[in-house]
Amino acid sequence: MSSEDDLHETDTESQFGFKKDEASAFESEKGLTEETVRVISEDKDEPEWMLDRRLRALEQYHKMPMPTDWPGQPDLSDLDVEEIIPYIRPDTDTRGEAESWEDLPDDIKDTFDKLGIPEAEKEALSGVGAQYESEVVYQNMKEQWEKKGVIFMDMDRAVHEHPEIVREYFMTKAVPPSDNKFAALHGAVWSGGSFVYVPEDVSVEMPVQAYFRMNSAGMGQFEHTLIVAEPGAEVHYIEGCSAPQYATHNLHSGAVEVFVKEDAHVQYSTVQNWSRNTYNLNTKRAIAEAGGRMEWVSGSMGSKVTMLYPMTVLNGRGASDNHITIAFAGEGQDIDTGAKVYHNAPETKSTIESKSISKDGGRTNYRGLVHISDGARNSSTSVECDALMFDNESTSDTMPYMEIGESTVDVAHEATVGKIGDEDVFYLQSRGLDDDDAKQMIVAGFIEPITDELPIEYAVELNRLIELEMEGSLG
Repeated sequence: MSSEDDLHETDTESQFGFKKDEASAFESEKGLTEETVRVISEDKDEPEWMLDRRLRALEQYHKMPMPTDWPGQPDLSDLDVEEIIPYIRPDTDTRGEAESWEDLPDDIKDTFDKLGIPEAEKEALSGVGAQYESEVVYQNMKEQWEKKGVIFMDMDRAVHEHPEIVREYFMTKAVPPSDNKFAALHGAVWSGGSFVYVPEDVSVEMPVQAYFRMNSAGMGQFEHTLIVAEPGAEVHYIEGCSAPQYATHNLHSGAVEVFVKEDAHVQYSTVQNWSRNTYNLNTKRAIAEAGGRMEWVSGSMGSKVTMLYPMTVLNGRGASDNHITIAFAGEGQDIDTGAKVYHNAPETKSTIESKSISKDGGRTNYRGLVHISDGARNSSTSVECDALMFDNESTSDTMPYMEIGESTVDVAHEATVGKIGDEDVFYLQSRGLDDDDAKQMIVAGFIEPITDELPIEYAVELNRLIELEMEGSLG
C-alpha cells in the first residue's frame, strides 16, 4: 500500500476508513457495454427476464444526457463512468448464503468485524446483512421472524427464490430506469442489496440492518434495496455505507424502492460515510397507500459529491411522510441533498426537517420539492431547513420548490442559516470546555433531532463521524 493511500491512525478512522488488499473471484471490465451487462447477468445465473430488463436499462442509459442544467448542481465533469469497474465478486463461495459468520473467508470477516457487524447481530437485531463490493456475503434473519413469513435476503437470491414478487416491483413502479440517467445505469449493472418482505399485520419489532462496503479503487457499487410492507405491517430498515480513500474516483449509484401498503409503516434509516473520492448518486423512492406511513432518516457525509433526494408518493387518503436529514460538507465536498413528496390524495401529510453543516469551504445544499395535486384536499406539509457554517469560506444554499394545485391545504416553510456564535463558544469555554469540545457540543445539539431517531449504536456512529469530520482528519 502506497504512502499516499495511508490514513491517519485515529480510532474512529481505523474503524471506518481502513483498506483491505483486494481479493476477488471475478471482476468485470471497465466501462458500460452490452457485453459487460451480459457477463454480469451470466455470472449471477439470472433468468432471461432480468437480463432483458438490464439491457433495456442500458439502452435507456445511452439515450439520456448527463444532468448538467440544474441550478447550483454539483460538478460531475470529473466522473468518467467508462473508467469505473461496475462489478466485482469477492473471493467467497457463500454469495449471501452463509449460515453462520464463521463460514466467511477470514479477510471479509476481518473487514466487517472492524465495522461492527457481528456486534450488531449480538445486540439481537432482527436481521443482519453485509455486502462487500458487488455481492452480499452474509445475510441472517432471526428465526422468530422467519416463522411469521418475514423475508430478508440479498436481492440476487430473491430474483431466484421469489421471482413473482421481484418481477412485479423491481424498477417497474417506484424507480423505473427512465427516471434519470443514473437510475438507468443502476438498472443495467445493479448487484447485491437487500430484499425485505413483511406479510400483512406483522410487526418486526427490532430493526433489520444492512451494511455496504466498497473496498476496491475505481469501482462502482450498485446495490438495490426492495422493501414491501403489506397492509398493517411494520418494519425499520437501517443501512450503513463506507469506503476507504483512494486517489481514483469511485461511484456509488444504488436504488431503493419501498412499497407501503394500507396502514403499513416503514422507517428507512441510513448513515453514509463515503470517502472523498466517491460520487454518491442514488435514487430512493417510496409509494404509500391509504393510511400508510413512510419515514426517512439519513446522514450524508464523506463523499466528494452527493446528490440524494429521497422521495415519497402519497397515493392513498391519510398517507403520511416524514424526512429527517443531516448533511456535512468539508473542504472540497459538495453535498446536495433534500427530499421530494407528492401528495396525490386527500388528507395526506408530510414533514421535512433538514440540517446541514459546512466547514473549510465545503458546500451544502437543500434541494426539495413538495407537490400537492388538485383534489388532495385537507393535506398539509411543513418544511424546515437549518444550516450551520463554521467559517466565511463555506456555503449553504436552500432551493425549495412548492407546487400547490389545491386551495384547501396547509403549507409551511422555514429556513435558517447561521454561523457558530462566538458567544456560545465562549460560554461553554467558561464552563471548562476547550474550543474544539465546545464546537462539537454545539453541533451535537444541532443534530439531536437526527440522532434521536436512530438506534443508539448508529447515533454514536453518526456523532463520531461528524466529530472526525470536524477535526479534518478524513481524506
